[in-house]
Amino acid sequence: VQLQASGGGRVQTGGSLRLSCADSALSEDFALSDYVVGWFRQAPGMEREFVAAISWGGSATLYADSVKGRFTVSRDNDKNTADLQMNNLKPEDTAVYFCAGKSGGIYRSPGEYEFWGRGTLVTVSS
Repeated sequence: VQLQASGGGRVQTGGSLRLSCADSALSEDFALSDYVVGWFRQAPGMEREFVAAISWGGSATLYADSVKGRFTVSRDNDKNTADLQMNNLKPEDTAVYFCAGKSGGIYRSPGEYEFWGRGTLVTVSS
């Protein structure tokens, strides 16, 4: 299993980006659709922080207060992908964004997640 977050880039304040998470290794015995997907971010010199999460079926979502109303997490279990739509981006959203997976319920703590992917850099300029 090797998750890969993609879709990062540089935008101006108020702009939008859509990140996607998938298993880049295309593991035969793994299906992202069986797991909770969490999105996290880490800015330089800062700890990794929770952004959003979605249950394996997509019926439950959780957001950090800082992104609520601006970011939307979704998933397509037929494609084994999960997306993070980010609107009205702010300079403080600048960070490397990671996706991660876990079994069971959705949690905010990075320590609860079992496997992680490579991040993608989001830069928001003022």
